[in-house]
Amino acid sequence: MEVKVVRSQRRKRSVSARLVNGLLLVNAPLMLSQGYLDEIINSFKLKFSRKKIKDELDKKENLRDLARELNKKYFDNQLKIESIEYVTTQNSRLGCCNYRTGRIRISHKIGLMPKWVRKYVLVHEMAHLIEPNHSRAFWDIVLRYRFTERARGYLMAAGSIK
Repeated sequence: MEVKVVRSQRRKRSVSARLVNGLLLVNAPLMLSQGYLDEIINSFKLKFSRKKIKDELDKKENLRDLARELNKKYFDNQLKIESIEYVTTQNSRLGCCNYRTGRIRISHKIGLMPKWVRKYVLVHEMAHLIEPNHSRAFWDIVLRYRFTERARGYLMAAGSIK
């Protein structure tokens, strides 16, 4: 990612950045040290690259439509999902579900995996809306998805679950 830094005497403390046609335009105070500015620029690069990944995944497949399909097929349209989205800040978990609010977050890593694995992760998180723990009743719900064992094997081989 190409970076252009504009330093200004008028700017005293804050650093801002925006992406313009693939160019990261950074506005910074004149007296800010280059070392500190480099750290800030690296964090901006990470932020904008994560946003790009999320936008591309959202264009590729609408998670809400997929969840609607799975809700109909495996949950008899019982589930009330408030929001479902890809996130790029979730690196150690594949997904998380807040059963109280109905909010589901899916790691961007799942978006790069085969569709049947994405469906498994969605069914897993959606099942938490009914059973918030990993009890036997929870696994009975998840095992309705026919590729559960196959998807778990795939994720184990990929090092995503133990």
